[in-house]
Amino acid sequence: PGKLLDAVLLTHLHSDHLVDLYQLIISSWHQGRERPQRVFGPKGTRRYVEGLMALWEPERRQRIAHEARPSTIGLEVEVTEITDGWTEHFGSLRATGFAFESGGKKLVLSGDTRPCPALEAQAKDADLLVNEVFIHREMPVIAGVRSAETVANVGAYHTLSTEVGKMAQRAGAKRLALTHFVPPACDRAALLAEVRADYAGPVIIGEDLMRFDLADGTLTYGQATLSLPS
Repeated sequence: PGKLLDAVLLTHLHSDHLVDLYQLIISSWHQGRERPQRVFGPKGTRRYVEGLMALWEPERRQRIAHEARPSTIGLEVEVTEITDGWTEHFGSLRATGFAFESGGKKLVLSGDTRPCPALEAQAKDADLLVNEVFIHREMPVIAGVRSAETVANVGAYHTLSTEVGKMAQRAGAKRLALTHFVPPACDRAALLAEVRADYAGPVIIGEDLMRFDLADGTLTYGQATLSLPS
């Protein structure tokens, strides 16, 4: 739950990555959060968060007065902007990937990005690479919905399903988890087969609320806990 979150990581300022941020703050407060929410993101994050909180300030004032909760500290937000992001997404839009190292283990989160040398370098020998994927074979041209130019332009700032396995293999990543599927309603089995043809390590087709524990080498989803292959 949001009450327990140590940090919220924003890779870039696109609506599909931001639209629930305010509700997360409110829900965490409802759960009894006893510390400010910490948000990390690229340049522009502070301006966005300040604008978001200002927009909903009247609603928040009503909640505070009506709900009479013991503290409002959970409604506070501490923003840290990262200025040296290393991914490539949507032209001049700043995008940030994240790499974490602890206890001899390394986790890399791609965020939204096309393949780029900086990401591949960060993913070198990572214990887990969590990477977005664009399944371009499932994005046909549809009159009135998307043109050939639409498909090409969107694909140009994402990692294609025909590229992600090759990149993970070159980087020597020990495990690969796929996320941010475009389109969301894709053929998971076909995607797995496609990526496994290029990548020799374990491939996880990600789902929301999956939890990876690299120290223990486990993946938890719902009530199931699996041992991750080394």
